[in-house]
Amino acid sequence: MRMSGRLRSSLIIGGQGIRARKLRTFLSMVSLFLGVLAVVAVQAGSEIAQRAMLADIELQNGVDGTTRVYLPQHAQSAEIALDSLAGRDDAVSVSMGGAIIGEPGVAPLNPGGAPFDVPGGYSRGGSYCDASGCFEMEDPNAGLPSGQAIEVSLTSLSGDIREFKPFRQASGDWLDFQSAPALAPRIVVNTAAADGFEMYDIPAEMAVSGATANMTPQIIGVVDDGGSAPMAYVRTDEMLNWMPVSETADPFFGGVEVFLAPSAVDMEQLLRSKLSAVGADVDQMGSWMVTSKADAEEQLAVMRLIFLSLAGLVLLIGVAGILNVGLATVGERVEEFALRRAVGMSRLLLAGIVLAETLLTGLITAAAAIGAGALGLQALSMFVSTPVLQDVAFPWQAGVSGVIAGLVAGILGGLIPAIRAARIPIATVMRA
Repeated sequence: MRMSGRLRSSLIIGGQGIRARKLRTFLSMVSLFLGVLAVVAVQAGSEIAQRAMLADIELQNGVDGTTRVYLPQHAQSAEIALDSLAGRDDAVSVSMGGAIIGEPGVAPLNPGGAPFDVPGGYSRGGSYCDASGCFEMEDPNAGLPSGQAIEVSLTSLSGDIREFKPFRQASGDWLDFQSAPALAPRIVVNTAAADGFEMYDIPAEMAVSGATANMTPQIIGVVDDGGSAPMAYVRTDEMLNWMPVSETADPFFGGVEVFLAPSAVDMEQLLRSKLSAVGADVDQMGSWMVTSKADAEEQLAVMRLIFLSLAGLVLLIGVAGILNVGLATVGERVEEFALRRAVGMSRLLLAGIVLAETLLTGLITAAAAIGAGALGLQALSMFVSTPVLQDVAFPWQAGVSGVIAGLVAGILGGLIPAIRAARIPIATVMRA
């Protein structure tokens, strides 16, 4: 696409004006550079922060719109959940328990299923309270010798939880809920548990509280679930080969929870009715709809607006610098502009020349600021050791914001000088 003659003339003459006044142009670019760089830095920082905050939020809390229902502590909670959800693919029952994988009869390396970087792990002793009162819990690991075993949070699933928590497959396969249940439970561990298996020599034996015997698990895959504590996921029907359904949930690890899609919200009332019928305290039952991602995006948008407003103030200083230089330049070139008007140049083209000069200044400054921002981010990722900056790429949104900021600054800084240049009377050349 070819440029019109007027636009081409404006750009050529504007570029000649920048070359003729290099020092003045450079000084106006310095203040504008800081303003555009501030806009680029804020936009880049907000995009990186958004990626870091939202990367794992759905893995941990669930997809927005999911209803999470916490069932009361009762011997039949897990059984009622399984019976109610049988045959449905828009709801999943989750029973949280614990398991020790490794040598039998030893204390795990991470008591309580704690992350491996937590010294001493989590103690399972102490007091526990529910609707019936408070009682003491004995630490099952007390007095046991240390050995090659790790403790994981064992999550028994009635269906595919990835509809509600989109886990990222790191290796291997996910649980197949269409096949027949296996006698040797197939489990999928998260990356935190996989790190433990890499660090230690762990035998393939799994002990679960309430099971009739220790079992030999089949680790078929690894997923990134956004958690730092070791976890393992297993089909509930495979665990029922080894233990009663009431033993699949442990209050220490979270009990029983149900994930409901928007199409299954009626299930909450059904569960409440069935639990009430068996004498469970339904006042302990709680539910909430997941809006974590939307809430986080709203908070980030407010923070971005605040910092962009501050960056805009810095940008205004650069605009004032361009405006000042533009007015001074027009004052020095009054005779030149009057002469151009005398030989037939239109007022619009004359204004375009001045505006093209400030626009080119703004674009050159924006390019320099974007380049400085990209280099700064690369240097920061090299010298600052943090997961947020690992393999981070310069956000294209920050580059677009920089170009827009440069164009806006060029227009605002050059509009008044352009209007003043267009109003110079032809008679001025006669007085000169």
